[in-house]
Amino acid sequence: MKKIMYVIAAVFLLIGMSSYAQDFKANASKSELKWTGKKVTGEHWGYVNLKDGKLALKNNKITSGEFTIDMTSLINKDLTDESWNQKLIGHLKSDDFFSVEKFPSVKLVITESSVFSNNEATVNGKLTIKGITHPITFKAKKDGNVFTSTITVDRTKYDIRYGSGKFFDSLGDNMIYDDFILDVKLVVE
Repeated sequence: MKKIMYVIAAVFLLIGMSSYAQDFKANASKSELKWTGKKVTGEHWGYVNLKDGKLALKNNKITSGEFTIDMTSLINKDLTDESWNQKLIGHLKSDDFFSVEKFPSVKLVITESSVFSNNEATVNGKLTIKGITHPITFKAKKDGNVFTSTITVDRTKYDIRYGSGKFFDSLGDNMIYDDFILDVKLVVE
């Protein structure tokens, strides 16, 4: 009978704990943000660093979160020629793309998520790039203290129009696709 009472008490304790908010801090050094941009003739990819972040969970869903991405840390990994690599990074940091001197960071604010089912949830938030904010929705997977997602961003919504077929005619092989991908591995503590 004592064993049954202990089991019942443990179940109620676990149920009660799941209704309290759990606050987590992002571990920026263990988290990873990989970007990929595609054009007609191929693609480029690299990394950008997470500066800081926090996440709150309650009842098995995300209730809030805020993350800052350090755009000054932007690097390319597919170009091995140092000159071309630096030219691409300089162009991405210029006013043609992310205007990093004026806007050194990108902000993601999570407003809510669905309940995690099979360790996956739909996340809603607001993404701010170059001082322009738009709603964003993406899927997130949870594995212990690691959250992963693939976020697709339409750069033209943030006044990044360079090489976009939406705004320029006759680009041919110079056209750059409007969407870029951010593969996120977020480690929280």
